Amino acid sequence: FRNQYDSDVTVWSPQGRLHQVEYAMEAVKQGSATIGLKNKDYAVLIALKRASSELSSFQKKIIEIDDHLGISMAGITADARVLSRFLRQECLNHKYTFDDLHM
Repeated sequence: FRNQYDSDVTVWSPQGRLHQVEYAMEAVKQGSATIGLKNKDYAVLIALKRASSELSSFQKKIIEIDDHLGISMAGITADARVLSRFLRQECLNHKYTFDDLHM
């Protein structure tokens, strides 16, 4: 349920709680498991596919950012899409600044 103290992430309740942060933490708990493993040569991202209901399709849990970078998400997929767009832009900026784009 919502109350007057959960309208913004910077609004503290009288009990000293940030309800928006608690909602975000609960959303991650509701998500399916993801894990990342790496050694000196390889990195692997693993995510469980789980549909929220029998009639819906599963959400993509691993997102490619660049040819050398990917992310795995648990929680709210819209937040992950925003983060992935930002990371893609940062990769393009880095390539433009430091690498040759015409490889």
